[in-house]
Amino acid sequence: MNREARESFGAFVAARSSRLIRTAYVLTGDQHAAEDLLQNALAKTAARWRHVRDNPEGYVRRAMYNEQVTRWRWRGREAVVAEPPDLPSSGPDVDLRVTLERALLSLPPRKRAVLVLRYYEDLPEREVAEIMGCSVGTVRSQTHRAITRLRELAPDLAADLATMGS
Repeated sequence: MNREARESFGAFVAARSSRLIRTAYVLTGDQHAAEDLLQNALAKTAARWRHVRDNPEGYVRRAMYNEQVTRWRWRGREAVVAEPPDLPSSGPDVDLRVTLERALLSLPPRKRAVLVLRYYEDLPEREVAEIMGCSVGTVRSQTHRAITRLRELAPDLAADLATMGS
């Protein structure tokens, strides 16, 4: 990578890392795993920087999604830990956030990813379909099924989920 490419890649990383790490966290549910996921995606992006300069953020998102799906397939759904994680102090917003996080983490990988990309990243269906390698219709049906499942898993969130669509 030449000096100009290094500088433009560095500028991209500096400008977009905070947003991308939040996306990685929502995909993984763990800060350290999110940092690893983003770092791996950025390394892949740096290696292909000449080719992805026009849409590097989309490339990074797709790389994170693909790698996380691979992790889900190989690791299964549960992680064994020595002690349960600390939960934040109680309160209405914190309780709602914890409930939503638990419900999201219990969704299958594709359903979780479609919700993250559609509502957390606020991407249009067409772009989500590109990232996930599927049709717009599949994005719509996965979104509908994911929201339906979230309503079942966390009835307390039903009013908030109603604003997301059906």
